Amino acid sequence: MKTTTTNIKLATISDVRDFVNAVAAFEDEIDLQSGRYVVDGKSIMGIFSLDLLSPIKLTVYSDKPDELLTKIDKFIVK
Repeated sequence: MKTTTTNIKLATISDVRDFVNAVAAFEDEIDLQSGRYVVDGKSIMGIFSLDLLSPIKLTVYSDKPDELLTKIDKFIVK
């Protein structure tokens, strides 16, 4: 299994909702990390426990992460 990491930005409540809806369809594991806290990327409550003012580190554990990264492209910090 391959690990892919990038930074994302979830600036609004709508962003969090749209992100969770986008990743929920994927069976792969997704972690979000802010500082020393790591939460399940599919957990809306977990995401709201993070510092959303700063970019969040996204880690995807998948052999084929490209489809997921394409679906969440608008949240990826470039």
